[in-house]
Amino acid sequence: MTIRRSNKIRYPQQRLAALVNSLITGLAIAVLLGNMAQAQAQKTVPQSRSEITLSFAPLVKRASPAVVNIFTKKTVVQAARPSLFSDPFFEQFFGPGIRDKKSRKRTQSSLGSGVIVNPDGTIVTNYHVIAGADEITVALQDRREFDATLVLEDERTDLAVLRIDAESEQLPFLEFRDSDDLEVGDLVLAIGNPFGVGQTVTTGIISALGRSTGVRNDIRSFIQTDAAINPGNSGGALLTMDGKIAGINSAIFSKGGGSLGIGFAIPANLVQSVLSNGLATGQVIRPWLGAEGQTVTRDVAEGLGLKRTGGVLINNVYADSAADVGKLETGDVILAVDGHEVLDPQALLYRISTGIIGEKAIITVFRNGQEIDLAIPLMTAPEKPARDIFELTGQQPLAGAVVGNLSPAYALEIGIPVSLKGVIVSKVKKGSIAARYNIRPGDIITSVNAQKVNTNRQLQTLLNDADGRWIISLVRKGRTLTFQVSS
Repeated sequence: MTIRRSNKIRYPQQRLAALVNSLITGLAIAVLLGNMAQAQAQKTVPQSRSEITLSFAPLVKRASPAVVNIFTKKTVVQAARPSLFSDPFFEQFFGPGIRDKKSRKRTQSSLGSGVIVNPDGTIVTNYHVIAGADEITVALQDRREFDATLVLEDERTDLAVLRIDAESEQLPFLEFRDSDDLEVGDLVLAIGNPFGVGQTVTTGIISALGRSTGVRNDIRSFIQTDAAINPGNSGGALLTMDGKIAGINSAIFSKGGGSLGIGFAIPANLVQSVLSNGLATGQVIRPWLGAEGQTVTRDVAEGLGLKRTGGVLINNVYADSAADVGKLETGDVILAVDGHEVLDPQALLYRISTGIIGEKAIITVFRNGQEIDLAIPLMTAPEKPARDIFELTGQQPLAGAVVGNLSPAYALEIGIPVSLKGVIVSKVKKGSIAARYNIRPGDIITSVNAQKVNTNRQLQTLLNDADGRWIISLVRKGRTLTFQVSS
């Protein structure tokens, strides 16, 4: 007889085991999906078709009313075209007054963009948008137009501040983002009025940070972006994804006038510094360190015992400057300002210039083999000696030149190296003796008859006491020139 075992007794045990296995598998899958969701949430690139259809429209709708169009007009004088009677031949018969000396005046128009940064009608734009303008008109997105008043202009940062009167209306405005938080690869929007076609929005990423033009004393540490920026976009907003100002669009790199994917914006922190330090007085004043230095190269780093290149080796500290007060010394290597790494003199200039006057900057320096922190007061450059501008007179080669004493403050104002010493020519009267000897505005008189020139009053004395023979040395665009005149 065959005995068969019943499976009915084992079936509940198998079902229980299968259920447990399913629960374990489900839990593992849930954990895996959760980790994947968390990883995907941290990414900013689209992960699905639904994410690809996301739109910037809500951000643009909120931000665009605060971006304005700016139209300027200025009168330019244009010499008249030569006529038949301009030939000197006719003067022999009709006299010297026959030439047509009349000049023509024409109105030159230009356009740009701006950003309302305060509901009272304060607008930030580029200096080059409004430079020399006789009339400035601001057009809002709702087509209303206002005459604008120029409040502040700063050629060194290419920034200007305008104000419009909206009759107590609270205008839409944009807030600033801390531009030190920006990273290469961040998404940005550029809003402006390219080519005068009307308000336009383009998108891209931040391509690079801390770009400089390489010009001495240039404090424009640009944000580089591939968002399309064209003529007319200047002064518009470069926005982050939270709708705040990352920077003010300023320039493009282009060979043909159109966008090549390389645009530049002035960082928001620099814009805020100009506003904070300039609006109260109506003129741009900014902190000045009062020290000069050079980039730490590989050879310099090895000689100083530094593990890496980068930083600024200080080789000159001006007396009574912020650096002097803060105990910065020649031979120190500046590594960071307020925790931000400094790689070269341009980066150092930017960090100091974006500070607020009256506060302090914590500067990390490498001294005697160790790093120390110095609290440097943020001070303006001193105007010592006072510029004391006046016109040189007398029977001497510089008569008719208007001169002033050079000081750190004056040098920074006109964009020349602070290290230059002497007396600077600010203007030359037409038809004067100085004009005949080709003296030009910007010339720096350094010596007369081998005697060093320190002030313009001393210069006047040296010229008057020269006894009919003058050997004058001057600096013009970085070159030293010397000429001799005898009466």
